[in-house]
Amino acid sequence: MGAAVTRAIRNVNLENRAEREISKMKPSPAPRHPATKSHLRDQMNSHPDIKKEIDRKDDKLLSLLKAVYVDSKDPMSSVQAEDAGTRPEPKEFRLPKGHHFDMNIENIPKGKISTVEALTLLNNHKLHPDTWTAEKIAEEYHLEQKDVNSLLKYFVTFEVQVFPPGDKKAIQSK
Repeated sequence: MGAAVTRAIRNVNLENRAEREISKMKPSPAPRHPATKSHLRDQMNSHPDIKKEIDRKDDKLLSLLKAVYVDSKDPMSSVQAEDAGTRPEPKEFRLPKGHHFDMNIENIPKGKISTVEALTLLNNHKLHPDTWTAEKIAEEYHLEQKDVNSLLKYFVTFEVQVFPPGDKKAIQSK
């Protein structure tokens, strides 16, 4: 609907605007330097046949120009050809693992995980590294092995430690 409205507004009074643009005065050439004017005048006076040659129309060239016929068709752009020829294959999805705190996630593409799942698998690996190995995580969440190894190597979950209040040797706040 928006494209139709835009097209209608764009085409309003199109012919009159085009005619007005065509009928405008054409720009005049830039003024020549006085030295150039005198040089051109000298050349025209010394060679009057050049002026006639410039003003003459060549009938042979005009007939050849009239014989030229151009018939062009726009080729399909490469983007259109790709769109017409290949249809994208549907992605494989999987259902999310565990509870997601009432998040409306219906399906996740294979090879990807949600933030909650990433935190869960990192925590599981930290608590039980012998059972939650990189191979098991890759199989469980449909991930590539190298991605899981990088995830376990470079990402860690936060660990909150609460110190007992009985230690009075700590620096007192003022």
